Parts: sequence; C-alpha cells; structure tokens
Amino acid sequence: MRLFSRYALISLIILLLGASLFSQDRFPRPDFESDYTKPKLDRPPPQSGGVETLDVLILFVTLSLASYLVLKRRSRNQIFLLSMFSLAYFGFYREGCICPIGSIQNTTLAIFDPMYFIPISVILFFIAPLIFALFFGRTFCAAVCPMGAAQELVLIKPHKVNPKIAAILSLVPYAFLGAAVMFAATGAGFIICRLDPFVAFFRLGGEFKMILFGSLFLLVGMFYGRPYCRFLCPYGVLLGWASKFSKWHHSITPDVCTQCRLCEESCPFDAIDKPVPEISQPDQKKAGDRLGMLIITTAILVVVGAGVGYMTSSSFAKLHPTIVLTERVLAENEGLVEGTTLASKTFHESGKLTSDLLADAQGIIAKFKTGSVLLGIFMGLVTGLKGIGVFFKKTTKDYESNRTDCFSCGRCFPYCPDEHERQKVLDAQRDLYESIG
Repeated sequence: MRLFSRYALISLIILLLGASLFSQDRFPRPDFESDYTKPKLDRPPPQSGGVETLDVLILFVTLSLASYLVLKRRSRNQIFLLSMFSLAYFGFYREGCICPIGSIQNTTLAIFDPMYFIPISVILFFIAPLIFALFFGRTFCAAVCPMGAAQELVLIKPHKVNPKIAAILSLVPYAFLGAAVMFAATGAGFIICRLDPFVAFFRLGGEFKMILFGSLFLLVGMFYGRPYCRFLCPYGVLLGWASKFSKWHHSITPDVCTQCRLCEESCPFDAIDKPVPEISQPDQKKAGDRLGMLIITTAILVVVGAGVGYMTSSSFAKLHPTIVLTERVLAENEGLVEGTTLASKTFHESGKLTSDLLADAQGIIAKFKTGSVLLGIFMGLVTGLKGIGVFFKKTTKDYESNRTDCFSCGRCFPYCPDEHERQKVLDAQRDLYESIG
C-alpha cells in the first residue's frame, strides 16, 4: 500500500508538470526578439530555500553570539569584530536583503492582504531580533545589523546632539514606522526600502540620489553617532519597546557603581541615564499639577493629530500608483494632457472601464483617510507619552544604560574601573590555565 502511494504521488507530480508545460498562458508573453529591454530589478533575485535557511541560521547564531559577548564576555572589541562580519555578510554579500527593518512592510502587507504570501524566512527575520531584545536588550543593533555596523565603522570624532534637537528628531522614527505601516497596508509600496540610505553601497551601485543620500548619512555619522539608527530607523522603535522590558540587559559596570563618573560622557548615543534624585516633599504638589497638564496636553495632541491626519490623507493617497494612474487617465480622457504613459496605455489596452478604476481609487482614498487619522493619533499619543515618561522617570543612584535607547555596543565598558579589574582577574585566570595546560 505504501509503495502504491509513492507511485501515485510520483505520477501526480509528472502529470502536473506536463500540464504546466502545455498549458496556455494567461497573458501573451512579451516578444524578447524585438527591442524589448529587460528591466533592472530594484531588489536581488529570489534566493533558493537553502540560501534562505542559511540566512536564518546565521541570523540566530550572530544574535546568540552578540548576546553572549554583550552580557557575559563584555568585550567591546569582540562585539565590534562580530559587527564587521555582519556588515560583510548581511550587508555586502547578501546586499542588505533580507532585512528585519524592511520586513516590517512584508509583515504588514501579509496581515492586510490575504493574497500576499510571506516567506517563513521573512517572518523569522522580523520576530527573531525582537525576541532577543525582549530577553537580552538590543543586541541586534550591537553587532548584527549591517546598517548599524556601517555607522559604527565611520564614527571617528563623536559629538553630542543638542538635547532639544534630539528630542524633536527622536519622533521621526515613530512617524516613519507609522507611515511605512500605512503605505504597506494600503498597497502603496515599501517606503522603507525606497529610503534605505545604505542599500546602494551594499549593492555597489544605484541611483545617484540614493548614493548621495547614503553618503550624507555616513558623513554625518562621522561626527554624530548612528544618525539613521537614532533618528530614522522604524525597526528601532520596536526594538526599543522590547528592550525596555528585557529580562537581562547589560550594565555599565559588572559590579556596584562607585559613582566615579568616568562613564558619564562615554556614550556617543546619549543612552546613559544619570542619577535621578528623589523629589522633595514640597515639590510633590507642583509635580502633581505638572502631571495633570501633561495628560491634558496629550489629549489635545491626539485630537490635533487626528485632524492633521485627516487633512493630509489626500496628499498621502496621491502617492499610491492607482491614484496616480486614475488622475492620469482622467486627464487624458478630458484632453488636459497629450499622449499616454506606460501605465495609462496598459490600462486602455486592458479593456477596463474608467468607472471601475474610479471605484478602486475611491476605496484606496477611504483607506488612506482611516490610516492617516490613525497615524495622527499615534503621533499625538507618542509625543504626549514621551513627556509623561520624563515625569515618571524612576529615582536612581547610579549611572545606568537606558534600556530603550541603548544599542548594547559596549563602548561604555572600558570606562568603568570595575570592568578593568574584572578583565585583570580573567587575564590572570587565563594565564593560569595556559601554564597548567
């Protein structure tokens, strides 16, 4: 019976392959013998399942190794070396694809479009760094992300960013995340990939404007640490949320903080929290009044954000290819423009009705209205909660790494005298083992 089942399965596969060979095409095939020019792909061609499996395996290995180096070895040099491997493999060899940052869009589209197929490898690239961040902090940023590694490599003379400017710029990743989700959910495209400043370098070629965009980030990154990671990366928002509640997170000192203040200015990313004194009794009433004002302000920001989102929804919708096509077709039908574009010509030749195109466009506009309002509410809520978060900042006596913003890069380790003592003990133990061996 088992042998019969095998033969039946093999026969079925042969029949399906034969049917596919002699079946008719749904659409006429292009004439490749004419002046047709094969379009250049914006992304690398699909890889085989073996390559995707290898990518996932290397991702988990590097995440595990990064977490070990950050939490156990506490070695800045080894973390840096691992980040250079990630830059070489995930960046230049794999040409920045697949990427956990861009996987936000694939995951969103899979949720909102049941016809979209998302590979399991993309899902794993999306959730694996978040799971590791939930347990060990942002070790993905420390040594696995090629974009972070590229910025670490060029940072030669770090300067501080003005706190007020940094506070404003820190809202940009939230807006980028919300916009990326909205564009992917409505089928308008993957804007994270379009605005990737480093992909042109990873692929050793690209549009001049993208090379210029990436060069600008690298130039700024020479003096201000990780500008993309801190002030643009949408995936960093998710990693920060997960890292905030991480079970284990690296500390600046391996032991008790001695308040030596040597680490105070060591972080080029402003991710070290200074000691916060307790609020005195007379100031508690003022603090309560301030909290009330912050809550009211947050509510106002949410309402204003919803209004701004509604008013700007039409501008966002015009970036959708279907809306662009609709406006072009209507303009051609009314004689406002001459000639046709490739998209409008294809539409006219398809035999579809303009009324159907208008109906599709109206549905997309409705989606953008909803999405833009939600984006405005999200930004208003984020802005307000950031202010409330400062109010509820816990009382601390030591210098601590900020769990949300810290990249776990280990730059602060060499500044701690206790870490130097620990390294001396480890070196002595290593020498002893080698002498015995």
